[in-house]
Amino acid sequence: MAAGYNASMNSLSETEMLRAVRARDRSYDGRFVYAVVTTGVFCRPSCAARPAKTENLRFHPDVATAERAGYRACLRCRPDLPALDVSSMAKIARHIERNADQRLTLSELADEAQLSPSRLQRVFKSVFGVSPKAYQDAARQRRLKAALHDGRSVTDAVFDAGYGSMNRVQGEAARSIGMTPSAYRAKGANERISWAYRHSELGPLVMAATDRGVCFVQFGENKDALVEQLQAEFPAATLIRSTAGAALDDWMEALDTHLRDHAPRPELPLDLRGTAFQVLVWRFLLSVKDGEVVSYTEVAHGIGKPRAVRAVASACGANRVAVLVPCHRVLRSDGDLAGYRWGLARKRALLDGERRAR
Repeated sequence: MAAGYNASMNSLSETEMLRAVRARDRSYDGRFVYAVVTTGVFCRPSCAARPAKTENLRFHPDVATAERAGYRACLRCRPDLPALDVSSMAKIARHIERNADQRLTLSELADEAQLSPSRLQRVFKSVFGVSPKAYQDAARQRRLKAALHDGRSVTDAVFDAGYGSMNRVQGEAARSIGMTPSAYRAKGANERISWAYRHSELGPLVMAATDRGVCFVQFGENKDALVEQLQAEFPAATLIRSTAGAALDDWMEALDTHLRDHAPRPELPLDLRGTAFQVLVWRFLLSVKDGEVVSYTEVAHGIGKPRAVRAVASACGANRVAVLVPCHRVLRSDGDLAGYRWGLARKRALLDGERRAR
């Protein structure tokens, strides 16, 4: 049958299950789950994700059966978790957002959720992919970034965001923004960025790095255009061509080997630079395994921002570090490739290569 229904799995007809999925009927949650063959994800009937084509649906009586068939749980509706867990963790996430500038202990949040601290930590991370502390760090970073963008002094921005001291913010902000708050306001001036070029398996490629890690990996038409783009991304920095035998050349070779031979993606140090929201998206994408894909909706839910689907797409488009931050693994909910900063042909080649290598 078109949707892959086996009538023996339960008493529900294919027509009834299709109707429940199209209507996002919560009354059917727990009675079956549906999987989408183009994304490899299974969902509750009530999932708010964009509906897939009927011919791409497969129905299963429970979570265990869907997982045995090779599907993974949707990060938005979390069919692998009790509905109560998802709802209660969403309330805790909103509480953290409202009080990001306050000191929130795990015990206090556990009391708010009426759970033990260990249970809260485990369930919150399973729902949002990060711990309550990491979630608050990201929320605080958003406040800091907004204040700096609005021209507030570093001191005022730091204290208004709830850090309490300059010493505390320096390392944490650098990890999230990719530089210290002062450097962020100065647009990264006086930095030295090394760069290297080669014609890779997917065409002309430039990689660049600061002393903290890779900050730029871009495909393009030719070397000159890519170097101009690098200069435009970091206008106040001094660009230095990498010398033979330098670490950056080894990193380029490791990346090209990944592209050419489908070897594991190299785990290189990264210097991610963007808004706190963008960095949150990019760090989430680093958790997506080779050969797997997620939807923009799943990413939005995974970072605790279920309504920010368009912002997630924008963050993927703003990614400066191709492949190493695998935004090519993000598809539309219906399985369509959607857009890709470096062209759909490259996106398709990357996904096909990773699937073959699994």
